[in-house]
Amino acid sequence: MTGILVTRPQPEADQTAADLAARGFTTLTVPLLEVRLLPGPALELAGVQALLLTSINGVRATLARTDRRDLPVLAVGRRTGDEARAAGFADVREAEGDAVHLAALIRREVDPAAGRLLHVSGVDLAADLAELLGPHGYTVDRIVGYEAVAAEHLSPEVVSALRQADISIALFFSPRTARTFVRLATAAGLADRCAGMSAFCLSPAVASAAAGLPWQAVRVAERPAAGALLDLLPPAGAAG
Repeated sequence: MTGILVTRPQPEADQTAADLAARGFTTLTVPLLEVRLLPGPALELAGVQALLLTSINGVRATLARTDRRDLPVLAVGRRTGDEARAAGFADVREAEGDAVHLAALIRREVDPAAGRLLHVSGVDLAADLAELLGPHGYTVDRIVGYEAVAAEHLSPEVVSALRQADISIALFFSPRTARTFVRLATAAGLADRCAGMSAFCLSPAVASAAAGLPWQAVRVAERPAAGALLDLLPPAGAAG
């Protein structure tokens, strides 16, 4: 039995699958979003005091648009921070995994009078940092550096696994990924197959997006971090 369905984009999907294998789980990896970097001019960094990076893909989009590594980075969480350090950024501070915590970190540690902030993001936003920080005197400029394109159908492997009840837990790391799975499972006539499965979700917003299917259970990580989500899992062998 497969046990765990990993739905996040690559290369994060492979990393999660490796983390699960290290814990003794068998997985089926099916990225439901394909991340594509968008072409564009070099970043205009004059007057920028720090970069705001809310995903690993934001780091990659930044690398594609500038060779500078001297600016401070305010990262949404540990993995984004690690990606920024690996790229050569030395001054990296991390929040606790979502934009609300990142905005709180910025309000504590960044002087709004010291210069503007640049948020390199995807097309879709979970939360708008300019809206969160603007009332506190910060100037936040946003550059769209990548897009996430949703899958148009479930892979044959996933369809087969759902029909054979080979999946007991589906992991969802973003609202859009959860919504995509709900849409595709429903379109394939497989919604009822989720009644024997549990949805493990990174945040309440992700859980809300997954609510369109008759899950056996929906569980939410204590904090919006991949490690906290994986810590919800039962011992290997009990997941399916």
